[in-house]
Amino acid sequence: MGRVVAAGARQWSRSGDAVLAAGLVMVAVQLVWKFELVRRTYFRQDDFMFIARGLESPLSWDYLMRVDFGHMMPGAFAIHWAMGRLGVYNDALAHVLTISLQAAAGLALLRLLRLLFGTRPAILVPLGFYLLTPMTIPGLSWWAVVAETLPFQIALPMALASHVHYTRTGRFRHAVAAAGWTVFGMVFFVKAPFIPVLAFVLTAGWLGGLRLWRGWLLYLGVLVPYAVLFFRQLFTSVQLTNDTFRPVLPSAEVAAKSAWTLLTGSLVPTSLGGPWRWQPIGEDYALAATPPALIWASLAVAGVAVGVSVIWRRRAWLAWLALLGYFLLADVVPIMLGRVELLGPDLSGFELRYVSSTATVVALVIGLAFIPVEGEERPWRRPALRLRWAWAPVAAVFAAGSVWSVAAYADRPLGANVRSYVETARQALARLPAGSVVLDTYVPAKIAFPVFFYDYALQSRILGPTAPREITWARRLAGPLAQPLIFDEQGRVRPVAIDGVTIPAGASCTPVGPSEVRLRLPVPIPDGEHTVQISYLNGAPTTLDVRLGAARSTAVPAGSDLGTTYATISGGGSELAVRAVGPGSCVGEIKIGVPVPAQNVAPVPPQPVR
Repeated sequence: MGRVVAAGARQWSRSGDAVLAAGLVMVAVQLVWKFELVRRTYFRQDDFMFIARGLESPLSWDYLMRVDFGHMMPGAFAIHWAMGRLGVYNDALAHVLTISLQAAAGLALLRLLRLLFGTRPAILVPLGFYLLTPMTIPGLSWWAVVAETLPFQIALPMALASHVHYTRTGRFRHAVAAAGWTVFGMVFFVKAPFIPVLAFVLTAGWLGGLRLWRGWLLYLGVLVPYAVLFFRQLFTSVQLTNDTFRPVLPSAEVAAKSAWTLLTGSLVPTSLGGPWRWQPIGEDYALAATPPALIWASLAVAGVAVGVSVIWRRRAWLAWLALLGYFLLADVVPIMLGRVELLGPDLSGFELRYVSSTATVVALVIGLAFIPVEGEERPWRRPALRLRWAWAPVAAVFAAGSVWSVAAYADRPLGANVRSYVETARQALARLPAGSVVLDTYVPAKIAFPVFFYDYALQSRILGPTAPREITWARRLAGPLAQPLIFDEQGRVRPVAIDGVTIPAGASCTPVGPSEVRLRLPVPIPDGEHTVQISYLNGAPTTLDVRLGAARSTAVPAGSDLGTTYATISGGGSELAVRAVGPGSCVGEIKIGVPVPAQNVAPVPPQPVR
């Protein structure tokens, strides 16, 4: 009898070692697979704002604890602060951190699955789901999302694993570890307070440790201070709009449509290998665009899976209910507080970054719904199915769909063009002499949307930190400037040209004194803000008073000798009035219009960085 037991133990040990080895290989292979995507990404949109803000700020309480449109993430802000000081836009460092965090998240989930269900081959199914699902892919291509969500995807399984140890041993140090991992998650992501809630459901359904009141008091002692701090910061933090947060609840119809779209168009299809098709948002990001027929097919498959598990597996209903509750509270509620009104239910409903961190929860729920917990008595409502490998074709279809979906997502430039623009601009700034005047315009929308980021979408905020020497950034052109510069759409620097109407100089310059000289425009120009470029020949420095139509005049200095001065004026009409305040002036060619990059001069650098 002893020999039989020993042989069984050795066989179980060998089987467990094989499962562990397979799990480690799966984690490693998905890292290689995902690195092919990650290495092609670059910083985008919010990333530039977060890094620029970190460069402008000390590592202070106010900086770290600012709530950015509902997100309190001091850990992510600390990473952005450090990132700006380690090469400003160091995408190689970002890629290494992304893959390292992804590796830690996969290993953490493997640890939880082994602890909860035992080292049996079945745990490779939920692990494989997490490693393959396209649910996490858009988040991996966006650095700001990585810095928030991947630490949470590490904290969640690590905290639950410590809690499992606590319920099985009663040792309080495991509860302390669970609370510590929860705090770690809270430092990065606002969904981390739901970790103790998941621990409660896990305990009530499968672990039986609800009477361990010291642990629950500890968890409560973590949640309450966090909630007080979060809501205090939420309603006092100043947003980019120079206003504090004001929750705006959508109508019931919009809320229901948004939640339904997020569930049926994002969460369910990506849990089955979708979305299979993507809707590009620019060149470096995409939303899910699940075809309607596949949405309904996904719902049908999901319904069958839930039904089968509920029929055969005890308390499977609780696992699915926990997933639904987590989805509604952690995924849906936050986007209802203002983002739905901004983005609309269709746009927000297909945004996978809102559910990317839920992949860990789905993997856990798949395990609870189909695999007996280690030590669980009477796990089945009916005799176990004889079709042990019935899951294999489903897993194969899921894997094929996931690979297809990820390949379809990667079939775009991703960060190549944004990287080209930033690196080209970095080279351009490195070649400019100190004190060069550069017109501070907004970067192209592919870099950062001005409508969302305001002044943080200006060249000085995004590109300025990469300059090796002092650059003079001019929000508007004003006064005598020898050769102001401007960035073109590719990130190269060119001299400024004024695109608009021209008042030619004629045979000689036009004398201007204390009385206004009215110059007829070739064509009338509409009301608005315009830049005026005036060439002059002066015997002494003076001031020119410039007026367009009936608008107020604008005074700008003009130097001595031959030169050019600029003025930014408002108005419209068919005449430009000029007078000299002080010594007289003689004006030549005048241009009125919009500053643009000159096309007849070689740019710096000659070719964009590829």
